[in-house]
Amino acid sequence: MSLKIGNVTLENNLILAPMAGVTDLPFRLLCKEQGCGLLLCKEQGAGLICTEMISAKAIYFKNKNTETLMEIDERERPVSLQLFGSDPDLMAEIARQIEPRNFDILDINMGCPVPKVVNNGEGSALMKNPRLVHEIVSKVSKAIEKPLTIKIRKGFAEDCVNAVEIAKIAEDAGAAAVAVHGRTREQYYAGNADWDIIRKVKEAVSIPVIGNGDVDSPQKAEALVRETGCDGIMIGRAVQGNSWLFSQILHYQKTGELLPKPGMEEVKEMILRHAKMQLEYKGNYTGMREMRKHVAWYTTGMPHSASVRRMVNEVESYEQLEELVGRM
Repeated sequence: MSLKIGNVTLENNLILAPMAGVTDLPFRLLCKEQGCGLLLCKEQGAGLICTEMISAKAIYFKNKNTETLMEIDERERPVSLQLFGSDPDLMAEIARQIEPRNFDILDINMGCPVPKVVNNGEGSALMKNPRLVHEIVSKVSKAIEKPLTIKIRKGFAEDCVNAVEIAKIAEDAGAAAVAVHGRTREQYYAGNADWDIIRKVKEAVSIPVIGNGDVDSPQKAEALVRETGCDGIMIGRAVQGNSWLFSQILHYQKTGELLPKPGMEEVKEMILRHAKMQLEYKGNYTGMREMRKHVAWYTTGMPHSASVRRMVNEVESYEQLEELVGRM
């Protein structure tokens, strides 16, 4: 099931959500590959890959960390690069400045619930200011030729549920698509996602609507589309340690069959492969420390996973990780 956003056509309608501290280059490549071990198996991975969110101000002030965040491998395209900020003129200027880079879609984060972002009037705080949303989307969309999308939530709080209003404003201002997470900022990730708000957004706008929230199985992916009519399916936390979910959903979409979950040996191979990529990309010190959370996710629900999580926090080299994985 393909999906078109502006002038960019995705091979399928599955989208890896932007996740700070998670969707770095190695993880994105694994989601694109889908655990098949060959980069040629592109059709088995996510149709669109999203980067971690990147501060427009940090780019403006030439923060050295942003260069790494903006690095994109040709093998993972099409890629959506996500910016966050609240100054319309600055964001438009940064969008214009980075447009020559090899991303395909520019996304604006209007859904991040983290206090340090919200307290700066950025992320989900923008949903409290519809006029500012219009100004940002209008100025950024006019500054670039690549498609511009936004990612929002149900609203800031239950007494401020305005996803439909924000989506209509974004469409009017030039957005090519809108992703909707079915929770308020106050909820963070607690409780169930409200898919009904996604349906209401879909009924209110003519641009593609991407549904997000609680999709952790092929059946849930099917149900989201059936219940909301959304065009795309965005998946975040459910693929942490489980990039196979994309290929499982695609197979189910095509055949109606459920693929078996990966066995222990396949998971172990993926952990080591991910670690090699992480070390190559970020070096031993940072790479091994960042792998610890991934190992915890990969081993969730496995026998003795608690002891594995405890021991991996002491691992400082690939050889030590290999030894630990070999004992699993």
